[in-house]
Amino acid sequence: MVKKVPPVPSSDAIQALAPDSSVPIYQQLKQMIIRQIETGAWPPHHRVPSENALVEQLGASRMTVNRALRELTAERRLVRKRGVGTFVTEPKSHSPLLAINNIAEEIAGLGHTHRAKVVLLQEEAAGPERAASMECREAERLFHSIIVHYQDDVPIQIEDRYVNPALAPAYLEQDFSKKTPNVYLRDVAPLTSGVHIVEAVLPTPEEARLLRIARTEPCLLIRRRTWSGKQIVTYARLLHPGSRHCLEGDFGP
Repeated sequence: MVKKVPPVPSSDAIQALAPDSSVPIYQQLKQMIIRQIETGAWPPHHRVPSENALVEQLGASRMTVNRALRELTAERRLVRKRGVGTFVTEPKSHSPLLAINNIAEEIAGLGHTHRAKVVLLQEEAAGPERAASMECREAERLFHSIIVHYQDDVPIQIEDRYVNPALAPAYLEQDFSKKTPNVYLRDVAPLTSGVHIVEAVLPTPEEARLLRIARTEPCLLIRRRTWSGKQIVTYARLLHPGSRHCLEGDFGP
């Protein structure tokens, strides 16, 4: 059954379009839609009025309405599904491409709420692959944690991390549901250098379950190693659903 398209709220939305304003009509329409999203009047997955409905109710031209919707889609605030309609997107978290930041601070900076669930926190013996990534001998003890980070109760990252016990001896004693590993590690072993690799992958069955996504959803995987001085501190796999996360970076000439 096709969901009925809700009318444009008449009180503030229509009045927001002022033909005599110096602000272009398409920009006014964008601002009106953004206001509906940011106030929660149009929550994620809400079906927005069609182009025809907006043209009729607002008295704007089809070209103007199309431009506003097209630009909001490019800005990832809306998603347009052919033959179905236009919908408000899930809010995406953003991570700087060339920086190592605290995910809790990133989420709070976007105006959302962070929480974390600790799935695993234990000591393990390093196997061949992990010994190579952590620059240690096989069977040497390492600390291992798996934490799921949430933005407004939506899982957006699995943090699978191995830590050098010599540099973070109290790692297993931390409550990572209240303080992220990033915060603890930057206090006890300040970062001096790091390397990361970004790739597109499909989640394992367990990862898909933890992230509440389909096995077929592409994910962004960051493999990151960090050092404090000449000693390696940690190796981490940071897995994000592609539909809920993006990487961004600034660069000059």
